[in-house]
Amino acid sequence: MTARIHATFPDGSGAREAGIKLQALRVLELEENGDGISFTATVGDEMVDRALHLIRDTGGTADM
Repeated sequence: MTARIHATFPDGSGAREAGIKLQALRVLELEENGDGISFTATVGDEMVDRALHLIRDTGGTADM
């Protein structure tokens, strides 16, 4: 199964870094919202914890 994670970066910093790192982890899909401060990532269930940690570690908040 998959999970969708919505990530927001309050001042925009970290969003690009997090997106690149998530792609390196081979997320299934990364949808940038065009605002430079948020995106939605689709990940396999086995990657949820790693993806959430990565987003928080780069200064973002995440919701599922």
